[in-house]
Amino acid sequence: MKNMNIMIVGVGGQGTLLASRIIGAAAINLGVDVKLSEVHGMSQRGGSVVTYVRYGEKVASPIIGEGEADLILAFEKLEAYRYLPYLKQGGKYIINTQETDPMPVITGAAEYPSDILEKMEKMGVSITACDALALAKEAGNIKATNVVLIGVMAKHTNISKEEWEKAVEQTVPAKLLEVNRKAFQLGYDAAE
Repeated sequence: MKNMNIMIVGVGGQGTLLASRIIGAAAINLGVDVKLSEVHGMSQRGGSVVTYVRYGEKVASPIIGEGEADLILAFEKLEAYRYLPYLKQGGKYIINTQETDPMPVITGAAEYPSDILEKMEKMGVSITACDALALAKEAGNIKATNVVLIGVMAKHTNISKEEWEKAVEQTVPAKLLEVNRKAFQLGYDAAE
């Protein structure tokens, strides 16, 4: 199996850490080498959160440098744009269309950019965008946005759908399993 470098970017409280654990579980189940690393600022206050997941035959370090990410899973559009330099040539972006205002926007010092996805597409970036929040609501819980995005991402990895479903079952709390199964399927069906 070729090595896969996945970055998960978002803001605190969006479930990025659980998403990284699901990805890690799916890779561990395959018996490959897995490395995870979390980097975050004021995550409990809506600050930027970045998680690196690398898996494959042999992974030396958990850190993904600029131009090395095969796939970036973005929980928020502005965070997607911020981490664009990390996507490798020919890499793929999975982007939640949700917008979370950063502090400069909240205080009125700046405006949220209205054309982020269009700018990225004009740059030739391969994007699959979806309203994961709406799909999570349809599944029954807005906190399942992260699992919706995992479902979208599943079609763009070298891990089977069944392995992803198994990882979700192993990772999410039992009382939320049915909602998360539905969230995964809705994301999987929404993927291009």
